[in-house]
Amino acid sequence: MTEETVRQVNGLTARWAQTLPEGTVFSAAGVWPLLAFLADGAAGPARAELAGALGVPADRAAGAARELLAALASVSGLDAALGLWTHHGLALREEWRAGLPAGTHGSFGDDLVTARERLDAWAVERTGGLVERMPVTLSREARMVLACALALRTGWRQPFTELPLRPDAGPWQGRTLRGLYRRSVRPDRVGVTGTPDGFVTALTVPGDNGVDVHLVLGEERMAPGRVLAAGVGIVERGLPLTAGGALPHGHVGPGLHVEQQPAATPEPRTLDVRTVAYEVRADHDLLASAGLFGLTAATDTRAGHFPGLSAYPLAVGQARQSAVAQFGALGFRAAAVSAVMPVAAGAPPQHRYETTVVRVAFDRPFGFLATDRDSRLVLAAGWVTEPAPYPVTGLGPAVAPLR
Repeated sequence: MTEETVRQVNGLTARWAQTLPEGTVFSAAGVWPLLAFLADGAAGPARAELAGALGVPADRAAGAARELLAALASVSGLDAALGLWTHHGLALREEWRAGLPAGTHGSFGDDLVTARERLDAWAVERTGGLVERMPVTLSREARMVLACALALRTGWRQPFTELPLRPDAGPWQGRTLRGLYRRSVRPDRVGVTGTPDGFVTALTVPGDNGVDVHLVLGEERMAPGRVLAAGVGIVERGLPLTAGGALPHGHVGPGLHVEQQPAATPEPRTLDVRTVAYEVRADHDLLASAGLFGLTAATDTRAGHFPGLSAYPLAVGQARQSAVAQFGALGFRAAAVSAVMPVAAGAPPQHRYETTVVRVAFDRPFGFLATDRDSRLVLAAGWVTEPAPYPVTGLGPAVAPLR
């Protein structure tokens, strides 16, 4: 996987983020290969538009998609699969079909109920049950379904402790949430950067298999898409980040404070993290932003746009993604299935010392980006608006204070 491909996929992530509502999860890495294979078989305006959305020439798109899929399959903790199903009456051009990974091609007939069950079963199997259905709906006009499934999992190197958390300000004020807390001696896991839209705080939560999850919190006035776009810049190291170990005392960024605290023994600068457990699910209609994905011309059913796929005239009838992300005390899981369907046309102890503590709290809506540590490719991203509530079981433990 080339640096150019990583840059183009991450660029699509940043652009897509700015079109989405709050409380969402999505994966540009799951859509980009589909657009690339379509571009390889497209002609005319559809070919040019797809190439523009991809950021690579159409004659190089299929090769880049194959490299991306191979690289995704090599990421520890990530399962990636491509699937192609064609109507029994559709003859594909062998040159195009041969460019797809081996073992991806199946067929379907006029029994749409059976075909739908097979496609749903593929989505379930390829995502470990996180995504239960293929996002597109087969119709009588369907001639082909091209799909990509990603399933990501990682465990934290240092687990969080789960405690109730009750924010005293912001949209989650007064709610008792499933809070996650941990202290470490790695203050440089957090940092702050400035953007034209405002300051952004970023925290890296390292996984145990080469996958990292970055939590990003912007100023309250910033739009979610702007915060996530800044997160992409931070992941790619295009935005300078002042790390927690170099920050002065005081309120130094959104949700970020540096202060002196008493300690029983001499300690290095430490990092206190408070965040929330969450599960986010979302379904996306890619054709609602057809221009973003280079699909405007390709949806015109008055003519065929993919002579490189088949002599049969084809246009894009549906393009959708279903995605889910789960963040908890022990780790992170995410999955996405993307599909394009071409159709015809206690008492405090005594202390003697002080230590510097970097405190970060994600206690209001924030973004997240799950990335491959080596390539810095964004695998999944999203925005948290509805954190998990803390389960009510008797009196329960004391609420973790937000200092």
